[in-house]
Amino acid sequence: MLVNSKKLFDSALREGYAIPSYNINNLEWVRYILEACNEDKSPVILAVTPSSIKYFGGYKIVTNIVKCMIEELNIKIPVVLHLDHSKNFISCKKAIDAGFTSVMIDASDKSFEENISITSQVVNYAKNKEVSVEAELGNFDFSSAGSSYVYSDLEQSKDFVYRTGIDSYAPVIGNIHGLYDGDEKLNFELLGAICKEVKVPLVLHGASGLDENKLRTAIFCGVTKVNINTELMCAWSSKVKEYINNNKEIYDPRKIISSGEDALKEVIHCKNNIIGSKNKL
Repeated sequence: MLVNSKKLFDSALREGYAIPSYNINNLEWVRYILEACNEDKSPVILAVTPSSIKYFGGYKIVTNIVKCMIEELNIKIPVVLHLDHSKNFISCKKAIDAGFTSVMIDASDKSFEENISITSQVVNYAKNKEVSVEAELGNFDFSSAGSSYVYSDLEQSKDFVYRTGIDSYAPVIGNIHGLYDGDEKLNFELLGAICKEVKVPLVLHGASGLDENKLRTAIFCGVTKVNINTELMCAWSSKVKEYINNNKEIYDPRKIISSGEDALKEVIHCKNNIIGSKNKL
């Protein structure tokens, strides 16, 4: 069933685990992720970016695919359908109106006051629809190579969460989108301090490639949602490439796409076990 993230986050924060958030990039990934998480009895957040929504064909198409998959596959776990990294109010509104149960407004490239204004607009609209809202403050790097790390300000974080009324907050603690180069500079002391001050569930973006110790430490410091996408992409694409190279006579797209299924599910089972080890329904 589709739910918003509020109750899931409350339980996760109280009991010391996190809800996995996996990006859905096509129809097959929706099924693979749902099946793997249902097998693990792990609630899951299906995240979809505006660019992926365009690839699917529209907001309502995504909603209907997910709802039909849940019904046809007899999925018993709670599922959150989440808009990831929306840059404006309009896309958040479209997602909410189409039946998404959670949205992320990412106005982090705006000034502090503009971010608050845009985020508050989304929160006000979402509240009437019982949709949860995530937001971030400060820019995440998309590559650690040759970049300087940007960290969230503690006082600004507290002010931002208080003034916007968001349900979850994604701080910048040295995390990046994409793959790390082996020199992660995650500031867990800052993460713990933010958790103590803001009083809302925290989200860890850029969790692909982080080892078990770092993931568990983040959860200990208050993270209740862990975002993973790049790691799934790498595992899936590696197996698909291998399959194509070894089966050059194959042209059936179903066989090509499904050749990465086991690799994708293996990553999901592993992450569910690490970040949601107490999360058994």
